[in-house]
Amino acid sequence: MKPKIGVSPQRRARWLKTLHQWHWISSALCLMGMLLFSVTGITLNHASQIEAQPQVTRHQGQLGAELQALVAPEAGGEKKNAPLPPAVREWLRTQWKIDAGSADAEWSPEEAYLSMPRPGGDAWVRLDRANGEVEYERTDRGWISYFNDLHKGRHTGVAWSGFLDVFAAACLVFSVTGLFLLKMHAPRRPTTWPMVGLGALVPLLLAVLFIH
Repeated sequence: MKPKIGVSPQRRARWLKTLHQWHWISSALCLMGMLLFSVTGITLNHASQIEAQPQVTRHQGQLGAELQALVAPEAGGEKKNAPLPPAVREWLRTQWKIDAGSADAEWSPEEAYLSMPRPGGDAWVRLDRANGEVEYERTDRGWISYFNDLHKGRHTGVAWSGFLDVFAAACLVFSVTGLFLLKMHAPRRPTTWPMVGLGALVPLLLAVLFIH
């Protein structure tokens, strides 16, 4: 009769220690993100019931002759998409504290239009290429809209997009190590797998029965 082969207590203890270590490290990395995404999940789910009063700021101005020459049709040629001239961007920063960055504006023979979307709001600048008139409008939809857009990764830039990737990877590690910990503790906790099955079954049934 062959001896029964199993996992030694020492090896099991090492695995358990490693899983607990990865589990708590990933949970620590995920903590603030999970809180943020949990709250914004509720606000997004009830977005139509949450009243928002957007605040709109508008400015109008006039470029000087030198700056106007930089955006005049004869100066810009037939370009379709290109950043505003540095001197014009500096004028916007000095005049209205607008950071136009190096994003491309849409150029036509009549105007240059720069869209500046951001989390929780929107903004745009329009330059009349013929007479140098400048219009600026900024819409702020409030903090709830801001955090909702962070949840969706809407107009958040490369840094936040990178954070979302790291956060998603940490959540994956947290979930997988949690699953292995459940497996190791399941023999002493009979309700483990029924609860796991319930957690998988409920959203599946809701999707099949109520989402069409």
